[in-house]
Amino acid sequence: MSSKSGGAKASRKQDGIKVISDNRRARYDYEILQTFEAGIELKGSEVKSLRTGHTNLAEAYAAMKGGELWLINSNIPEYREANRFNHEPKRPRKLLLNRSEIDKLSNGVLKEHLTIIPLKLFFNGRGRCKVDIALARGKKLHDKRETLKERQWDREKSRVLRDRG
Repeated sequence: MSSKSGGAKASRKQDGIKVISDNRRARYDYEILQTFEAGIELKGSEVKSLRTGHTNLAEAYAAMKGGELWLINSNIPEYREANRFNHEPKRPRKLLLNRSEIDKLSNGVLKEHLTIIPLKLFFNGRGRCKVDIALARGKKLHDKRETLKERQWDREKSRVLRDRG
């Protein structure tokens, strides 16, 4: 149903949204506190490459530089037909947010020692490329184990209910 974060083909259209990449690992490694939808500043060859559906958000994160928010270490592969006008695959990309949203994110990072991580890269109903970013706190090993136990219990519970009903 949804694409993997490892650069799988884009899929899942809902409400005009075409998901390009989904960082599923982030929900396992981090406790998501607050999410924001941000625009992303891209070059033409990057947009063409994203339309083919190959990208990777698994190792990406967002950081504040000079009062602006930047997406760092996201991999958008080169577009083969762009020739010499191609882009650098792992270049920092500026995220477009309102000043109040940037202030909330920077306060979370500076005061509460939180992390800003990308959750999903998608095209919205108007065809604009957007990134869902989240203010998150890293999970400890025991928290990850607890999450796994809850998932396994939910699966077992639904299996029992399905067999009985």
